[in-house]
Amino acid sequence: MVDVKDALLSVLPSIRIPRAGDRVHKDECAFSFHTPESDGGLYICMNTFLGFGRPYVERHYSKTGQRAFLHIKRTAKPVLGLDCKSDDSSSNIGDPPRKKPTRLAIGMEGGFDMCDEQCEYEEELKLVILPEFLEIQRDGLLGLPEMVRDRVTSAIDAILAADSASRKQEIQAWDGEVRQVSKHAFNLQQLEGAPRIPPCGWKCSVCDLRENLWLNMTDGAILCGRRYFDGSGGNNHAVQHYRETGYPLAVKLGTITPDGADVYSYDEDDMVLDPSLAEHLAHFGIDMMKMQKTDKTMTELEIDMNQRIGEWELIQESGVQLQPLYGQGYTGMRNLGNSCYLNSTMQVIFSIPAFQRKYVERMEHIFQKAPADPTQDFSAQVAKLGSSLLSGEYSKPAPEREGDSQEQKGLQDGIAPRMFKSLVGKGHPEFSTNRQQDAQEFFLHFINMVERNCRSSSNPNEVFRFLVEEKIKCLVSQKVKYTQRVEYILQLPVPMEAALNKEELSAYEQARLQAEQDHRPPPELVRARIPFTCCLEAFAAAEQLDEFWSAALQAKSNALKTSRFASFPDYLVIQIKKFTFGLDWVPKKLDVSIDVPEELDLSQFRGGGLQGGEEELPDVAPPLVTPDEPKAPMLDESVVTQLVEMGFPAEACRKAVYYTGNSGAEAAMTWVMSHMDDPDFAHPLVISGVSAPSSVPTGGDPPSEEHIATIISMGFSQEQAVRALRSTSNSLERAVDWIFSHIDDLDAEAAMDLSEGRSAAESVSESIPAAGPRVKDGNGRYELFAFISHMGTSTMCGHYVCHIKKDGRWVIYNDQKVCASEKPPKDLGYIYFYQRVQS
Repeated sequence: MVDVKDALLSVLPSIRIPRAGDRVHKDECAFSFHTPESDGGLYICMNTFLGFGRPYVERHYSKTGQRAFLHIKRTAKPVLGLDCKSDDSSSNIGDPPRKKPTRLAIGMEGGFDMCDEQCEYEEELKLVILPEFLEIQRDGLLGLPEMVRDRVTSAIDAILAADSASRKQEIQAWDGEVRQVSKHAFNLQQLEGAPRIPPCGWKCSVCDLRENLWLNMTDGAILCGRRYFDGSGGNNHAVQHYRETGYPLAVKLGTITPDGADVYSYDEDDMVLDPSLAEHLAHFGIDMMKMQKTDKTMTELEIDMNQRIGEWELIQESGVQLQPLYGQGYTGMRNLGNSCYLNSTMQVIFSIPAFQRKYVERMEHIFQKAPADPTQDFSAQVAKLGSSLLSGEYSKPAPEREGDSQEQKGLQDGIAPRMFKSLVGKGHPEFSTNRQQDAQEFFLHFINMVERNCRSSSNPNEVFRFLVEEKIKCLVSQKVKYTQRVEYILQLPVPMEAALNKEELSAYEQARLQAEQDHRPPPELVRARIPFTCCLEAFAAAEQLDEFWSAALQAKSNALKTSRFASFPDYLVIQIKKFTFGLDWVPKKLDVSIDVPEELDLSQFRGGGLQGGEEELPDVAPPLVTPDEPKAPMLDESVVTQLVEMGFPAEACRKAVYYTGNSGAEAAMTWVMSHMDDPDFAHPLVISGVSAPSSVPTGGDPPSEEHIATIISMGFSQEQAVRALRSTSNSLERAVDWIFSHIDDLDAEAAMDLSEGRSAAESVSESIPAAGPRVKDGNGRYELFAFISHMGTSTMCGHYVCHIKKDGRWVIYNDQKVCASEKPPKDLGYIYFYQRVQS
């Protein structure tokens, strides 16, 4: 038998106490979704502070030699009748939670409750030493030497006291209600002789409304707020008052409490903070400390609005008793706070065989090759997510409790993708936050990350990739130019003029306006019915170009541009462009119904290249510099970056922008596709009389060791990682973009290093990729197999769900709720996924 004292003494040097910069992963396994509440609990390495479920802890020991682990096993118990699973999940699926939130926040006062904070746990702690799995209870430390006991106890206490890595991420990411201090707060003009405002009984001074009232803090006028899209709210009298007077700040009456109030700045067009609010209110005789809340805050109204809009029930299939589904391929995902855009997208991604083969079937290989910290490895975390979604291990009914509604009885525990969300959003200005995001933008962001991490291995993105053929015809010379560009998604416009129910829409609009005038509720919503064929025709229609540089004329001309498919992908992703801007540049959503077909034949939209009788425009660049004054050309770096992100060499992208006269991404892409076979395609842009600037700055702060390790884990050498970070002011996100945009240069240098006798480990460890992205092609006949729907007035709010066709039936994935669909709302979708029908 192993002696406890000897075992502890042998591992004592490896036991560390967490420092300020350490990430303590004590609530989720690095390779699975096992938690301290799972069967078997969680093992936290007392040296690296990584967490592991029982199936993976021995792998970590074999790979690192670390033997000391803190084992945490927790069993949840309800507190005072609270049901943590019910309360947590009800907000997750978009239904009103039992405790009404007052903030769009998670785990914060007034926000959506977190399960962990509504439950008490029976917690069991042990020190476990591998490989024997020797278990030592805390009271078993009492008989050990004081030095040993103190060191081990201090490490355990520090691990338990530290914020977990996921909790730190939530705190850093949450900015759902970040409001800035108004620029008018400290110098606000307040007129003398202002009226005394009573503590209640207010009414709009222009109309008879007694709700949604705003007090202008310059002159004391009480006026109603804006009219909402559904006709509710106010009559816009407060904003009209601002337009007439320019008085910028208003406070919403009924929201004033000792803790603050809703303050809006018309000048800054945003909700703001007013540190001098108590002083400004006292000007009108209002004592904040005596006020009570009598009206809904703007955040509460936003929550209510998102839950009552017309498409909410249709898309979620509410009001129908749906059959819950469990098992392989039917795993739900918990909403981590506005993360439904990620949940819906990844459910669809992992219903595609190419991604299953890449990440799920190769999971063991990926885990074996993972770096020392797998929580920061893209492939490991994608494999972990995909295998967990498909395995069925986490797809089990949540325990039913007394008082559960029918909706709550259909829920499952599912998985909480905290580690994955943290990694894919790291460094991104939007996806690193807890704000709601656009599912289409996240899809492209994820595709871009896959591109970065598959540069020399099989790339599942190839199933989405296709070429669009663009034909530009100069209307003066009648000459044409054919180009191709790479796309991963087909964006279809919504031609509102093609609505089939124009008379019905006109009658509805008149009734709505009349209801506004009469201060009555709006009539029942009428949606525009748009034929899908009209959306396709709008995509294929000729577009007038008024500022086209004609190489034939060497001058600007008018031209027509038409788009066709140059290849058809295995999986075609179609986005319906429902989101647009109104005349006042306020984002709005087109509430339309589109008869999207289950079977689609796009063969008629295939391009054919240069036709007989057509004459090509000469390939002549417009002048950017004059011979007598040579200087470096000013290139549109945003276009260069777009092309680089598509996988083309940086210098080729610079030449494309230069030789197309900074005329935009489409023209530059045309040049790239036309010159890919040139022998000097990736050579540096050289202009006579202009010296090339150095691309690598020197000096500055040394790069972060953590950032260097992250880049090295992607297959690059330390020298290349340092070079990339120094070239981008030590920004990890920009360094990753830089290193991939300079891949040709790095690979050439690596080949030179090898020829000079340097080891492969000191150079790039991947093979040289083929020039340009690869595309597949086939017939243009497709079948719908999935779609993502959005509920809400903007991509930045509301809720996403997805429907996927599995085993011959439609299934709805609504965060933790996975059910057989009764009436899939195909006409209200936002992103559609088609798979090719094989001949």
